[in-house]
Amino acid sequence: MNPEKILLVDDEKGILTLLEITLKKERFHHITCSSTGQETLELIKKHTYDLILLDVMLPDFNGFDLCSEIRKHTNTPIIFLTSCSSDFDKLTGLGIGGDDYITKPFYTLEVVARVKALLRRKRMYETSALQIPEVTKEYRFSSFSLNYSEALLTVNNKKMDCTAKELDLLAFFCKNPNRIFTTSQIYEHVWEEPGFGEEKTVTIHISKIRKKLGDDPKHPKIILNLRGIGYKFIPPVAGHA
Repeated sequence: MNPEKILLVDDEKGILTLLEITLKKERFHHITCSSTGQETLELIKKHTYDLILLDVMLPDFNGFDLCSEIRKHTNTPIIFLTSCSSDFDKLTGLGIGGDDYITKPFYTLEVVARVKALLRRKRMYETSALQIPEVTKEYRFSSFSLNYSEALLTVNNKKMDCTAKELDLLAFFCKNPNRIFTTSQIYEHVWEEPGFGEEKTVTIHISKIRKKLGDDPKHPKIILNLRGIGYKFIPPVAGHA
């Protein structure tokens, strides 16, 4: 039996039932269901979950707004479930703190695969934080420091809230300074899945990191975009903006 706790949020009872039955067949038995945004927030404040499947259209909340509220309390991975399939909606979901995106109608096997993949990455992240040698647990630069084991990013002495994937991505750059990586290579290293067609996912996460680091997106000096090639992390030094 899988020990992970999953929260299902959707106002359609049929979808909740289908997802619950499907996940229980895969030996996920710690499942909680919610049909409103307010109920979801109350559950988040009282309990800890390993994964949240979140519908974008709820009767009392827009799912994107709800995700922003959830992020004030937890960095638990979130998979959006929505009938909106445009790139704009996908980038909006990823931009406000979502980790993955599944469009309706969906195949239950796809949902299971994505749930397992995200939980696997979460376990690997938690395990790697314990196994990283002391010397690589923390990265210090002139304008920011990243304590990976404590999931803490500090920019100019101010703590910044980050999702697990943002921390993974920034840690990857810190481990590989002054090296050029294509978006596909970055996705494969950080998301641990084939990176073909996932350029926008990488781009939106880098944009979020730049904003938190105070790296001007029009004239970046920390995470450079080499047009047609990829990205390179330049460690900031004294006097680096």
